[in-house]
Amino acid sequence: MNTVEETIEIAVPVRTAYDQWTQFECFPRFMTTVKRVEQIRPAVTLWAVGLGPVCREFATEIVDQVPDSHLTWRSLGQRHGHRGEVTFRPTGRDSTEVTLRLSAESRGLTGVLPVVPGLTSRVVRRELAHFKAYIEGHGEASGAWRGTIRGGQVRPGEPEPPRSRVAVWPVG
Repeated sequence: MNTVEETIEIAVPVRTAYDQWTQFECFPRFMTTVKRVEQIRPAVTLWAVGLGPVCREFATEIVDQVPDSHLTWRSLGQRHGHRGEVTFRPTGRDSTEVTLRLSAESRGLTGVLPVVPGLTSRVVRRELAHFKAYIEGHGEASGAWRGTIRGGQVRPGEPEPPRSRVAVWPVG
């Protein structure tokens, strides 16, 4: 299993960083490898990602999500899938440390994580830098869902996150 971990310091409060991260359908606005995200159910999203000429679609399940703390997910329906976790840690009143950890089976160029040594780390680092520039430039999140998910299920009594049919933004 190939694991990559990258951390970045962002000059916004932890709530702002977390709220923006959970707006999955906005990812194509700031992540060049994310082409489209669709929220299918509260804990299931469909992603289209690409790097160069390679493009891949996959579904993920949010396994655990706690506001202002962390979000973990796993891919669905893939023989050699991936898992991920993003954590948010306040480092000051108006700053947050965001750590992204991805683990995947090595699948060559058609997999989620390429096997070229160091490439995945560079891509993740670059995409986190894009997230940083995006949220610091706006100063506030474009939306929020403050619910908790445990074991892939929204906790009883909590509202469900908004869903859309399909969201596509130009990649920039």
